[in-house]
Amino acid sequence: MLLPVCAFSEAFFVIYTYCGVSDILDGTLARTMHCSNESGARLDSIADIIFYAVTAFKVYPALCSSLTPLIWCIIAAAALLRIISYSAAAIKYRRFASLHTYMNKLTGFLVFTVPYVIFLPFAQLLCLIISTVAVIAAAEELIIHISAGEYNADAKTLFMLKEKDK
Repeated sequence: MLLPVCAFSEAFFVIYTYCGVSDILDGTLARTMHCSNESGARLDSIADIIFYAVTAFKVYPALCSSLTPLIWCIIAAAALLRIISYSAAAIKYRRFASLHTYMNKLTGFLVFTVPYVIFLPFAQLLCLIISTVAVIAAAEELIIHISAGEYNADAKTLFMLKEKDK
């Protein structure tokens, strides 16, 4: 839905907002109705990756002209840590494993705000904060994957790892 629409147009923001809100609601409804399962969580993670890839493709030209080299380096570090985390999980658990930690949810929300704030006067500071949070979230997920004895899709934070998982 988002790919054929002109970036930053009214239609873009309507569809983008709808996609973001529906992403939040589907998980909330699934948990409330006790319909959540591992397959749904995995599908949600894959859908998130696709959504953010399409969004990045659409807003990349604006980001190129707006972000400093420092922010790009931090974004690259976050992406590298995320790839390492997914790879470590794939090797250790022999499956795709993306955790819905609190930090990952915060990162998702903050990244979601980028198209809304990219042209504001304080966008550089916001993007610096967002990219730094993304690095922390990716590092936390990597540490959880490395530290846990077995895959736990419900791991919400590094500090909640059970002693048996370490």
